[in-house]
Amino acid sequence: MKLKFTKMHGAGNDFVVIDGINQDIALTASQWKLLGDRRFGVGADQILLVEKPTQPGCDFRYRIFNADGGEVEQCGNGSRAFVKFVSEKGLTDRRSITVETKAGVIEPRLEADGSITVDMGPPVLDAARVPFDAEGLHGERQGDATLWPLVLELAGAKESVLISAVSMGNPHAVQVVDDVDAAPVELTGPLIEHHPRFPNRVNAGFMQIVDRRHIKLRVFERGVGETLACGTGACAAVVAGISRGLLDSPVRVDARGGQLSISWAGVGQPVLLTGPAVTVFEGEMEI
Repeated sequence: MKLKFTKMHGAGNDFVVIDGINQDIALTASQWKLLGDRRFGVGADQILLVEKPTQPGCDFRYRIFNADGGEVEQCGNGSRAFVKFVSEKGLTDRRSITVETKAGVIEPRLEADGSITVDMGPPVLDAARVPFDAEGLHGERQGDATLWPLVLELAGAKESVLISAVSMGNPHAVQVVDDVDAAPVELTGPLIEHHPRFPNRVNAGFMQIVDRRHIKLRVFERGVGETLACGTGACAAVVAGISRGLLDSPVRVDARGGQLSISWAGVGQPVLLTGPAVTVFEGEMEI
C-alpha cells in the first residue's frame, strides 16, 4: 500500500505523522519500525497516528509508536505536532481539542503566536504506579520528594545513582547532574532504560539546574535512544526539580534541539507543556 505521511518535529524530536481517518491503517510492528528507520524508511523518533476517537467527548484518538516498532503511552512533543497536523489538514477548526491517548485524555491548545500548549494532566509520583519496584530500597527525602538509589553495573563495577521516579503517562527516571554535556547518557541511559526495577522499561532523564527557573536536559528515550528533545521528559524533570525544592514554576527547559516551557502548580495539578511544532515535508511511501 501507498502510505501518505507528514514529517514534523518539535524542538528536534522528529515524527512521522499519519492520517488514519482518511486512510485505512493496519500496520505490523515491523512496518512501524521500517517507517522509523533512518536508512530504509522515512526516519523518526516516533510515528504518530491520528484516528477517530473511541471515547465520547474526545475529538481524536492519538497513538504513538517508537522507532523500535513498539506502541507507547504518551509523547509530549508529539502531541504538539499532532495539534498542528490536524489543524493544517483541516481535520478541525478548533484551537483547543480533546485527545484520547493510551495514557488518558490530554487537551492541547494552539496559541495565537503559533506555539502549542498541552495540558499533560497531573504527574504520578507514587513509585508503584510509575511503575517502579522500590521493594527493599531506602529512599532519601529531599523537599517533598523521595529519591531512590538505582544500582547500575558498569564494566563489572557497581555504581549507584539517585533518581526521581515520575510518570507523565509514561515512566521516567530523572537524575540531577553537574554538567549535562558531560553526563554519561549513552553509557548509563540503556542500563537505566532496561533496569529490572522498571517493569515497563523507562525513559532516563539527565537534568542540569542552571537556576531556579532554567534547566538543561538530555533524555535517553525508551525504545528510541537519546533524542534532541522529549516533552514528557521535560515535564518529568521539572516535576522532579520542583518536588525536590530546587525549581520554581514556570521553568525553561533547554533541550539539544530547542526550548520548551513547563508550568506546574504542585501535587494534584496538571503539568502544562508549551513549545513549537514544525512541518518539514510531506510524502508517500510504499509499505
